[in-house]
Amino acid sequence: MRQRFSVVFAAAVILGSARSYVAAVNVSVPIFAPNTSQPLVSTLLSFSIEQDRWPDWTGVSARNDFTFKALRNFEALTGQPPNIRVGADSEDHTVWSPTVTINEDLFPTSNSITPYPEATSITVGNGYYALSRFLPPGTRMVWGINFGLDNVTNAVNMANAIVGAFRTTAVRNSGVILQRLEVGNEADLYKDNGLRPSNWTVEEYVPDWESIAGPVVEAAGITSNNGPVTMQGAAFAGQGFTPREIFSLGILESEAGKTISTISQHQYSAAFCNGGNFPLISFMNKTYVRGNLTLFEPDIAASHAQGLDYILGETNSIACHGAPGVSNTAGAGLWVIDYTLQAATLGISEAYFHEGIGYKYNFIQPVTLNFSTIDGSPLDPPQPPHIQPPYYGGLVIDTLVGRTGAAKIVELTVDDDDVSGYAAFESGRLVRAVFINLHAWVTGDTGTRPSVHIDFDFVLGLPSSAVGQSAQADVDSFWGLQATARRLVIQHADDVANLTWAGQSWENSDITPTGQLALEPVNLWEGIDLQATEAVLVSF
Repeated sequence: MRQRFSVVFAAAVILGSARSYVAAVNVSVPIFAPNTSQPLVSTLLSFSIEQDRWPDWTGVSARNDFTFKALRNFEALTGQPPNIRVGADSEDHTVWSPTVTINEDLFPTSNSITPYPEATSITVGNGYYALSRFLPPGTRMVWGINFGLDNVTNAVNMANAIVGAFRTTAVRNSGVILQRLEVGNEADLYKDNGLRPSNWTVEEYVPDWESIAGPVVEAAGITSNNGPVTMQGAAFAGQGFTPREIFSLGILESEAGKTISTISQHQYSAAFCNGGNFPLISFMNKTYVRGNLTLFEPDIAASHAQGLDYILGETNSIACHGAPGVSNTAGAGLWVIDYTLQAATLGISEAYFHEGIGYKYNFIQPVTLNFSTIDGSPLDPPQPPHIQPPYYGGLVIDTLVGRTGAAKIVELTVDDDDVSGYAAFESGRLVRAVFINLHAWVTGDTGTRPSVHIDFDFVLGLPSSAVGQSAQADVDSFWGLQATARRLVIQHADDVANLTWAGQSWENSDITPTGQLALEPVNLWEGIDLQATEAVLVSF
């Protein structure tokens, strides 16, 4: 998670100052899924959990109800709980011990930049992995294994412990499923963080990985890339090493490589490792979002050409736990929607948003916090478990995804520098569309809050020959359909609370919606209005 980032954040400052605003835009919305549409996977919104404080997320003697309920809210929208990956930086600082029951961690001293640092040493026992049983039934998991230590014995011990935990009665009865193993986190940064020599290359990485991953797959009984448990490959920090490089070096021909089903890369938009000032207004930038994702298109294409799935196995707003005034704000909630849906349109099947204890960019803070996530100062009283604004972005995303497990998505062309749009299709027909206005309306702004009017122009989306002779009649009749809108209402982009989604709030100890559900009737002939710093989802 301490990674390089490929698009310079400061460039967005220039872009942000050159925005133009359009009072009204006409948006073509296809009623049939175009050939360019991509799958909307039920677990598009998934989570990566820092490995050191995993027991805090799950609970030890009993489940953490806050975590459980927070994840079940997403399951209620899609029919499937988010996938959970446990790993990240502390993945390569974990060793297994037969004398430890759950875990023993050593942490560095906290500071104002990193109030909740990752452990430098994590020792775990079999019971650590068995805590998986406290996640919602049906959750599919990816577990990380230490490659940084370059120790076959430890890696095999971890694999045996993981697989063994999922064979226990308690975990099997929980319905939680082991889906993949991942050997090593951001190995392209090993030469920078001391886990390998400073001149270590991708050419050395491949045989090194094979020497550890080979015994791991043998110990775990993984024999192919289409079995119940497979391997997750790469897990690189951006473009330090690339899937294209390791493919060309023959990794997929090795015994371990033959079990890779999924290619993972990581992406953050900037890094807060040494502090800094990150303007929220510049972060909420449509062009910036796209630039941080399109750089992966060659790797996505190369992975798909090998028949492999492609994911962002670890991602979030700003690396090193997020930046104050950006990652923890309502503006980040809007960014999450645009970023995740943009990723889906590029063929990225899942985005695993990284979470820790006390991280600024968390969707969910699952335990009581005694120190400020912003500057490390003591909290009196302590802050109980709670959600943060990006959680609302997740609710919007999963409402668009829906429950069929077979929806598809396309990006809509919106001729406005700040407004993004996406359409979702089921059984080939338009069912939902979402629009996000990234124009940052912040505390202290005065005058009239800007608003964009969106007029709909319904079109076929496919040639008439592909949809039948009645297609144009279908377009004409679409205008007569009843439509409803749900709004993500935000007072200011820099707010850290008090958001509502469709009139309801989830900011309570039970994470259950309070307030009356607000479904706005939409006259499609008249279009809709979208305020600055707002999102609206229309169901047709």
